[in-house]
This record gives sequence, C-alpha cells and structure tokens, in this order.
Amino acid sequence: MSASTVIERFLSAMTAHDWEAMGDCVTDDVHRVGPYGDVYDGRAEYVEFISKLLPTLPGYVMQVDRVTYADGGRLAFAELSETVDGTRTPEALVFELDGDRINHIAIYLSQDGD
Repeated sequence: MSASTVIERFLSAMTAHDWEAMGDCVTDDVHRVGPYGDVYDGRAEYVEFISKLLPTLPGYVMQVDRVTYADGGRLAFAELSETVDGTRTPEALVFELDGDRINHIAIYLSQDGD
C-alpha cells in the first residue's frame, strides 16, 4: 500500500464495512479525535468503535469530494460528506501518516451545513 493511496483505501474500506482492510490502513497506535471531542486510541479500539457504529446508521452514505496530500505525503486532507437518514453533513478529515499507514485522524464538521 502506498502513502499516496492509503486515505482513499481507508475511506473505501470504511464505506464497504471492510473492517480488516480499514484496520490495515492505520498504525497499531492510531489516535482518532472525533468532531465531538471523542478520542479513540489504538487500532483495535478504533476499528471496534467504527465497526459497531456504522452498521447502525440508517441510510448511511459517504461521498468523498477530494483528497489532498501535503508535506511529501505525510499529511492528507479529505473533504467529504456523510449522510445519515437523509441528513447530509459536510466534513473535513485531517490525516497524519507514518510511512504508508495513518497514525492520526481528526474530524471537523461544517458549522453551517454547506
């Protein structure tokens, strides 16, 4: 897996509910900070959280608009939206990479819904 495609693979695995592939995209000590201050540390804890949450969200759809890499591929930014039960939420995700794996994820929600 290359650093230049790991984010796309991670997001695709998440929407496909392929938890093993998603987990392969993150480091053992991944640190995830959610939009409401929720924190998950470590691959096992993070994958368990996502794998239990996403299947419960009615009508869940993720639309990725673009992924941009910076700092020689060490940073990545994803602009996307998640729709749950007909309500669309635009988001920005900031990723830090350690080699070809994600080691930090921060999620930010749009304040005005645009």
